[in-house]
Amino acid sequence: METNRALAEMIQASQKLVFLTRAGISTESGIPDFRSSGGIYANGNVEHYISRYFYNKSPKDFWKHFKEIFQLKMLGNYEPNNGHLFIKELEDMGKEVTVLTQNIDGLHQKAGSKHVLELHGTLRTAHCPKCKRVYNLEYTLRNDVPRCEQDDFILDTDVVLFGDAIKHFEEAIDAIETCDLLIVMGSSLNVTPVNSFPEYAKQSWNTKLAIINKEETIKDCYFDVVIHDKIGDAVINLSKW
Repeated sequence: METNRALAEMIQASQKLVFLTRAGISTESGIPDFRSSGGIYANGNVEHYISRYFYNKSPKDFWKHFKEIFQLKMLGNYEPNNGHLFIKELEDMGKEVTVLTQNIDGLHQKAGSKHVLELHGTLRTAHCPKCKRVYNLEYTLRNDVPRCEQDDFILDTDVVLFGDAIKHFEEAIDAIETCDLLIVMGSSLNVTPVNSFPEYAKQSWNTKLAIINKEETIKDCYFDVVIHDKIGDAVINLSKW
């Protein structure tokens, strides 16, 4: 409980907060952690099927596999959980909150967070690679192979695929280097380049760091407060202080 109290005090003393979230926050809404043992990434072919190379080579086959892998028809059934809502509540209290998320499910926006940088893109939209027109998820699901209504090109997903660079990198670094407190939620910090973010935060002498994750990570040593717990349980405990 001392770690919960320490984090609660750090949050109270901070005005500018950055949250870095990954699969561990979404699993508590029922979304599978694809990288866990038995998840879809356990099949070595998955990285091939959701790669930039495969989309460029065979966009029709890409969409078939992409929809199956990410269970797109189920996306609208998921709701934000206490972790998402906790972040939104801090924003409502007047804190300046930036969310950096590697998740592609849109649950932070659904919870009401206003400043969300989706580092790995989003499942909620796709776009035409020629005219850049954007289409929503409902349109993408309407046909097996979604095409642009204007020029009939096969749509491109707005998810960052294997072989793509992450989005918003410079904005993310700027937010981290200028915040009072960086809180990592539900990440094992084993995917580059995002796993270097704690080091960037450490470069600022006045930035505090905390992590809430069910298991230990190789980066725990960078954090002032380490909580190994479910995110929903941890934020309930924080509210007690």
